[in-house]
Amino acid sequence: MDASTCLKIVTKLLVYVSLVFLIIVTILTGFYIYSRANTKLIIPIVINTWAFQNSASKSWEILNANGTAIEAVVEGCSTCEISQCDGTVGFGGSPDENGESTLDALLVDGATMNVGAVGGLKRIKQASKVAQHVMENTKHTLLVGEGATQFAIEMGFKETNLSTNSSLHLWNNWKKNSCQPNFWINVTPNPEIKCGPYKPHTLRTLKSKSSGSVINRFNHDTIGVVAIDNRGNIAAGTSTNGAKFKIPGRVGDSPIPGSGAYAMNNIGAAAATGDGDILMRFLPSFQAVQLMKQGYSPEGAAILAMNTIADYYPEFTGAIVVVDKFGNYGAACYGLESFPYSVASSEHSHVTVMHVKCQNSRPQYQ
Repeated sequence: MDASTCLKIVTKLLVYVSLVFLIIVTILTGFYIYSRANTKLIIPIVINTWAFQNSASKSWEILNANGTAIEAVVEGCSTCEISQCDGTVGFGGSPDENGESTLDALLVDGATMNVGAVGGLKRIKQASKVAQHVMENTKHTLLVGEGATQFAIEMGFKETNLSTNSSLHLWNNWKKNSCQPNFWINVTPNPEIKCGPYKPHTLRTLKSKSSGSVINRFNHDTIGVVAIDNRGNIAAGTSTNGAKFKIPGRVGDSPIPGSGAYAMNNIGAAAATGDGDILMRFLPSFQAVQLMKQGYSPEGAAILAMNTIADYYPEFTGAIVVVDKFGNYGAACYGLESFPYSVASSEHSHVTVMHVKCQNSRPQYQ
């Protein structure tokens, strides 16, 4: 076979290969366009943790009036702060060891990836709105403690006592009960039977930082809100007054981006609730969003995010709601009997409380 014949054969093969390649690309492109065109958008939509229906109603009212996802999240959280949802959000709940209530809040903008948060906020009721000012009026992400309070005052917020007769009654009873339960370990006097002040234990045999039994729905809770507006922009946020009888200065997972909540326009969002000292070690909201990027459904991402924590801490308590950019959603929980969450969307404009059954045991991580 001469060189000319070989060249003709090779040329024909290349033409055939090119045609096959073009056909494959055309088919795949057609499938992609078809799937995109037939992807059902369930937006606008709002989801929040627990059966906090008033908050979901307020968020939906804003979205239904063509408001932004940011506005919906802030107002949903603020509604819960005002109504003191379950006594675990807003003023008058979860006193620390000194009897003082402090607030944590977070706001994540999935369109810009801008974040504003406050932790251990004192004497200011509107924690979520202060977080919004951190996001919109500073180059910072998180302000804490007295500094966060002074910032809020500069932004026009008024100082007020966050304690109520109810929170002070809880605190006084706790003191009478030898400060039980509390969050101390490896100290003297024995924190299981006595109040402080405490000092580090001199013995070298130390107890591990396991998940405590003091965590439950009415002791340590958060409202987490996820919203997608008519423009497809996504936002997420949280608000809480933290764990009852926490050590002063403690900040939980709620104001930590990626732990309490997370959002990315091109993927989706998530918000978590539960044992914050455990949750923040795993950034479950960030993990859930990234799992959706890898192809997991919202429900699958939620389950895996919870199971990842349970592998290490099989006694922890927590839950998460997850939404993809199309408005599909799912939830998962661990350590409770079931977990309720509130939904309002273009599919069902009234607020619906959904329930998901929780897992209660996982093998210890090896």
